Amino acid sequence: MKQTNTQKFNLGLFIVISTLLLILTLYFIGNKQNLFGNTFKISAVFNNVNGLQLGNNVRYSGINVGTVKSIVMINDTTICVDMVIEEKILKHLKKNAIAAIGSDGLVGSMVINIAPNKNLSRALLPGDTIQSYSKINTNDMLETLNTTNENAAILTSDLQKITTAINQGKGTLGMLIKDDELSKNLKQTILNLTKTSAEASQTFSKLNTIVTSINFDQSIANLIVNDSIATNQFKSVITNLDSSSKKMDSVITNLNAFITMLQHSEGTLNYLVKDTILVKNIDETIFNIKESSVKLNEDLEALKHNFLFRGYFKKLERQKKRDEKKAIKH
Repeated sequence: MKQTNTQKFNLGLFIVISTLLLILTLYFIGNKQNLFGNTFKISAVFNNVNGLQLGNNVRYSGINVGTVKSIVMINDTTICVDMVIEEKILKHLKKNAIAAIGSDGLVGSMVINIAPNKNLSRALLPGDTIQSYSKINTNDMLETLNTTNENAAILTSDLQKITTAINQGKGTLGMLIKDDELSKNLKQTILNLTKTSAEASQTFSKLNTIVTSINFDQSIANLIVNDSIATNQFKSVITNLDSSSKKMDSVITNLNAFITMLQHSEGTLNYLVKDTILVKNIDETIFNIKESSVKLNEDLEALKHNFLFRGYFKKLERQKKRDEKKAIKH
């Protein structure tokens, strides 16, 4: 069956439209994947990519600037991710920028977020490797939460046991809560401590007043501290006192030895000390000597008034007066 011109036209139009649609689709896909623009490559190393795939977006400060080109596992703990970035962003990137893997929304695909660093750094060059930051993934968070829940359950159980023991009056805290007498004694003890503290505070205040009232500038302590001459004199006095103390100890020791010897000897002193009869005789002898002296003075006074010796005593008085006058002149 021969095709009409209308059918040929429709077929040609369909082919042209399909081709244009295919070209537009390829253009948008290529534009999205940076296939037709000027780009450069940078890398980042992660410990865990958290499900990152080829073609995922790369964002800088929240703006899509490139895509993930390749993901290469270097070893069991190191994964290298290569990114294709638009060339117009190169002037804004610095060497100290930090790359982190996140998700596009709550359930969206994974993306690489590049955050600028406030510290000064040189410009990023094509092919450089930037720093990376690995966030805690969901599994780690769930494991942490599980451990926390287990610890919370253990803590709750222990708290329940402690509360039960306290309610039953067990332990010191339980006794304080349940025992009224102990509670009263504790209150009284606290009151006594408070009273004692107040009295101690008053005592220290009085002591401080006494110490403040002391005139240190006019005290001996100030003289000893500030006057070097007085300090040396004080040291000399202390030294002399120490020497005198030693000499006194020696004298006392000798005196003790002399007294001991006197007590155990048979000499005259011991005889005088122990023989009471001799002491009485000595007392009587001294008394008789005193009486004789008095009588002798009376006899001399009588001789002065006797006409035979009166001239002699007057001569002695005149000689005595002449001697006194000479002594006054000299």
